[in-house]
This record gives sequence, structure tokens and C-alpha cells, in this order.
Amino acid sequence: MAARVQRMSRLMLKTLREDPADAETISHRLLVRAGYVRRTAAGIWTWLPLGKQVLENVTRIVREEMDAIGAQEVLLPALLPKEPYETSGRWEEYGDLLFRLKDRKGADYLLGPTHEEIFTQVVKDQCTSYKDLPVMLYQIQTKYRDEARPRSGVLRGREFLMKDSYSFDTSDEELAESYRLHREAYLRIFTRLGLDHRVVSAVSGAMGGSASEEFLAPAAAGEDTFADCPACGYAANTEAVTFPLKPADPMGHPPIEELDTPDTPTIETLAGHLGVPASATLKNLLVKVDGEIWAVGVPGDREVDLGKLTEHLAPAAVELVTAEDFTGRPALVRGYVGPQELAGTAFRYIADPRVAPGTSWITGANKPDTHARNVVCGRDFEVDEYLDVVTVEDGDPCPSCGAGLKLDRAIEIGHIFQLGRKYADAFSLDVLGREGKPVRVTMGSYGIGVSRAVAALAEQTADGQGLCWPREVAPADVHVVAAGKGTQIEMALELTERLASAGVRVLVDDRTGVSPGVKFTDAELIGVPEILVVGRGAAKGLVELKDRRSGEREEVPVDEAVERLVRSAGETA
Repeated sequence: MAARVQRMSRLMLKTLREDPADAETISHRLLVRAGYVRRTAAGIWTWLPLGKQVLENVTRIVREEMDAIGAQEVLLPALLPKEPYETSGRWEEYGDLLFRLKDRKGADYLLGPTHEEIFTQVVKDQCTSYKDLPVMLYQIQTKYRDEARPRSGVLRGREFLMKDSYSFDTSDEELAESYRLHREAYLRIFTRLGLDHRVVSAVSGAMGGSASEEFLAPAAAGEDTFADCPACGYAANTEAVTFPLKPADPMGHPPIEELDTPDTPTIETLAGHLGVPASATLKNLLVKVDGEIWAVGVPGDREVDLGKLTEHLAPAAVELVTAEDFTGRPALVRGYVGPQELAGTAFRYIADPRVAPGTSWITGANKPDTHARNVVCGRDFEVDEYLDVVTVEDGDPCPSCGAGLKLDRAIEIGHIFQLGRKYADAFSLDVLGREGKPVRVTMGSYGIGVSRAVAALAEQTADGQGLCWPREVAPADVHVVAAGKGTQIEMALELTERLASAGVRVLVDDRTGVSPGVKFTDAELIGVPEILVVGRGAAKGLVELKDRRSGEREEVPVDEAVERLVRSAGETA
């Protein structure tokens, strides 16, 4: 069966020589310049013919691997009623991220940001016995989230294509098997896509559940930071990096000593005034958790990672206190808060594991212009709960082997969760068990950003000339360039037909009135894996083959060029 031929003389394709004014990332610049996507509105993109083909190729790979593990494809609506999301609590939890609308009768609806609730309802309706399970369902569908600052082209939009799948099992052991199948499928998917990827531990946050892992594509444009240990291979999202609690005997320290420290409301001013390192001080950050004031204690040389804190406390709303929050609270002295006497009574005290029992600190004395020395955890104050809440830094000890961690930026391309029974409980999803009694179903949730994977590939594979697609996702196997008039165009079209009849997908630049230089520049920009140039050597039966990725080029006889291109296409098929 002949493969697709795309003639640039007829293709709706307009390349640009200059970067878009608002482009921030490689993928944003090049996908627009190469004519793959077009901006419709902030965070909303049109996929043009070449871009749609790449998107469909990614989708095909995802679908093939999901089908291979026995998952069944469905398609749920994007326009959803309010009630299921009220039942789960996410109508409120999602806040401004939801696109909300009303129908002509005044009923509330939303555009689906994710579909746990609806999948749960589908299975509740269709599956009534343990004999109906396990079942894995998936869809590849557009999602909608009202991002406050959509940016980086298709990397962070308000409308995006996603594969989301869900497993439904009657036991935790069966859930673990469904999770394993998805994990292995994801590894195959990202390998086939040609993505450099890492699997890292993650926190479940508002999703709930136990096991949680992210699949990350290292790239400078990434919004995620992950920690990697070169020594032992440990890898985790920075929100999931843990620090061991190392308690010691809190007794034996000198008694608390109050210090006159005027005009030292910050760690920097305090450390400078006393001539001590910031690491000797205890920073107490006040936050509001669902409106109630809590304090978070960390060493003074570290910052509280608010994202990490929010993930740990989800679904509670976390925000920083304001000046108004100190009004009417004389025990809280702005800039001079310490945990002694207050911790566990006036507010809940959370601390990083570095603030372990037996550690001694310089911290606020809860009096204006006054700090205290020798404030010992476990003697002078207690910690209500330990959470890893500091920003991870390069060189921090690896939780696994103790070697120094390395931080890298990455794009999140997939995330898998063992959800457990959170949504099954919300919707009373039970089936009749083997013993004739109702059994509560347990769930897994597994997502892949399909349109995001396209951008991640562009980020990882592009070079100074343009895009450089892996063969399996490229819009064509070979880009034939007619570098001349008349004879060269005729020969280019003849070669195109030979290649297509042998199953090779061809993009042929048969445009007239366009200089060879412009055609070569466009070929580099568009990024098809192989470029075949029909130029001056055509009269002698010679053409030029160029490998887009390596840049290697050589002049070969026409028949040899066809044979090599057919072989390359066959190896990918």
C-alpha cells in the first residue's frame, strides 16, 4: 500500500524566519516558525496539518501500548454536570482552574479538567460483580484548565490533549498489578517516542492514594525540578525528597538566654548582628491553613517550599499570613516569633526534620527586638508534625545513599497514582465479592500529556537549525527537496512516487519560484529525519542524502538512495 505524499506546493504551510514576539521556549518558537501550530488565543492553539500529524503519531503510539496491556478505550464528554464534582469536593477544590458555565435553564456545568468522577460513575453503572473486574479504561481527549498564566506555547495551555486511564480492582494486590502494567507501558511509550525520560517518586497531594510516580523529560524549559543522585540512581520530584529525622538527647544544653536584637526582623539581619551563620537560626514562617494560623519551622539558611507544603497539606488551602493577621494577636510579634511557649498551644507547629529533638537554635523570643539563644527542640518546644518542607538544594544528601544530589529541570509528561478508594468511597462504588458480600473497589489513575509530549520532543531534539523529529513521530520519513527548476522537480516527483509506492512517507518540496536556499532552510526547520536533495548531480543520476540529526551528508546514486530510505522506513514500521 502506497504511503502518504505531501507536496509543499499544495500544503497549507507557512514558515517564518523570525521568532514570535511572545515565544519563551524552544518548542514555542520552532513549532510556530515551522508551521506546526498557530495561536488562537492565550493558551489555545490550532494544530495545522504537519502539527496534527505529529500529534496523531504520538496518539497512535500511546493507544497501541495501552491496548497492549488490555486497557479499553472510551470517550467521555468534555462538557460535564456540576453534581459529580460536588460529590467529590473538587467543584470547590479546583477553584479558579475550572471553566464553569450555565445552560439556558441555569444548570451548572464545567469543561472537564480530569475525569475521575465520571469514570467512577461509568464503572458503577456497568460493573456489579467481582467477575466484571479488573477493568482498565482510557480515553485520549481534550482537557480544560483556566491557567492564570498560560505560557510556553503548547507546554502550558488552557486546552490540551491528554490520555487518562483508570484501573478498577477488588484488592490492593490487584491494584498493584494494574499499576505495574501501566508503569511498564509508559516506559515503552516514552522509549518509542524517543524521549529522554526519568521516573521519579512523587507525592500524591490532592489526588490521594499511596504510590505515586512522575515521568519527566529533562529540558531547560521544564517547570518541574527533580533531584537525581549520580551515585545510586535515586530520583524524585523535589516535593517528594525526604530528609531523615535524627533525634538526639535534648538535655545537657545551656539554658535559654534572651538577646537584645533591635532592628533584626529577618534572618539576614539577625545573623549579621550576632555574627553567626544563618544555619544556626530557626526560621518560623507563619501560614494560614484553611484560615487557621500555623507555623513552619526550618533552619534559617533554608527556604520553605510552599509548593511542597501545599502538596503535603492538600486538599487544605495554604496561604501566607498578612500584616492584618497579627492584629489582635499580641503573642505573635512580627519578625520575632519563636516556637517556645507558643508551639502546640497558640498555633500548630510544623517543622522540617532538620529541626529534630535535641537540636539547639537561635530564634525569636516572642518579644519586640528580642531573640533567644539555646532554644532546644524537645526541651523548650515540641513539634506537632514533621514534614519535608524545605527547598531541596544541589548537594543535599541523597535519602538513599547519602551522596550529594543534583538538581535538574524537566517537563512532566506522565503521572501515575495508586488512588485507592477515595473516589470509590465518594460514589459508593461496590461490587458483589466472591463471598457474596459487597466489596469496595480500589482505583488507579494514570495520565500522559499527549500534546505536551510533542513540545517535550521539540525541546529535547531541536538544534540551531530547527526541529529534528524522531522518525516514529515525524510527519514524514523523508523530505525530498527539488533544488532547481524543471528537470530537478520532475525527478523529485518521480523519486517521490517510487518511495511512496514502497511505503515511505514523503514530504516533497516541489515549489516553483522558491530558491534552493529557502528550501534548504525550510527542510532544516521542519525537521523530517532524512533529507533527499535532487540538485545538480541529478543529470548524472546522483542525489544527496542528509541525516537531519547528525548532519552527515553524502552523494549517492539514485537507486541506492531509494533502497536506503526504504530500508530505514521499514525498520521503523
